[in-house]
Amino acid sequence: MAGNRIGLIEGLLFRAALRRWRSAARRATKMPIATLRRLRQQAGTLRVPLDTFIARADHRLVLPRIGADGFPQPPGTDWAWRPEMWRTPLAEKGRTAVDSRTSLGGQVTLFHDCKISELTMRQLRNTRESDLAPFGLRLDVFRFDGSFLSLVLDLPTEACEGLKRRHIVRVDMIVETEKPLEIFARLNVRHGPNTEQIVREVPLYSSEVMVEFDMAYTALNEKRVEAAWLDLIFENPEMNQVTIRDITFCRHPRAAL
Repeated sequence: MAGNRIGLIEGLLFRAALRRWRSAARRATKMPIATLRRLRQQAGTLRVPLDTFIARADHRLVLPRIGADGFPQPPGTDWAWRPEMWRTPLAEKGRTAVDSRTSLGGQVTLFHDCKISELTMRQLRNTRESDLAPFGLRLDVFRFDGSFLSLVLDLPTEACEGLKRRHIVRVDMIVETEKPLEIFARLNVRHGPNTEQIVREVPLYSSEVMVEFDMAYTALNEKRVEAAWLDLIFENPEMNQVTIRDITFCRHPRAAL
């Protein structure tokens, strides 16, 4: 009840102030100069915090909502997922001099064979109006004396439940690179003692890209699917910055022939 009373009082005060300034605006061309000067000074004093509030409110309102997991999906999608890294703030924002097998957020792990690591990875807040994901992941690579660099994303158990050879697994990404770079995506699905692997080159003709993995071209044992993960493999990454603004997964049945 106290909250309702406070809200009612604030509403009354706001309407009274609004009526006062509307009246002052109508009378501005005819009111005495002394009164005009006094009200102009008051209006200027009010304008600073109001402009500051509006600017800060607009900045927050255009940011993607933390926890957002909505994104466009093909018809018939029966599983869709945005990893936690791109949805919620992590307790540990990043790492420098990243060793191989270093995880960030529990679902993302970096692998490399550098003798001396000059790699950093960190979570960043997306601020563009076009961004759907609240957060992104940035990799900075300086001197690179290794032969491979890959980012591994472990898919949740829901990705494996009901996975069939009739399914297509689709991955959508928004990727920015400081200079041209080749990136390959490899989907791995373990079933019993075997692991199926499908490799696709990520077509970086624009920042928003998509790759599809057709399970029909595998020898998947549908009754024994145990785990799945995605490798993002970066070729010749030295002196480059890679920002993955968003990455989403979905699964849908192939169109009937």
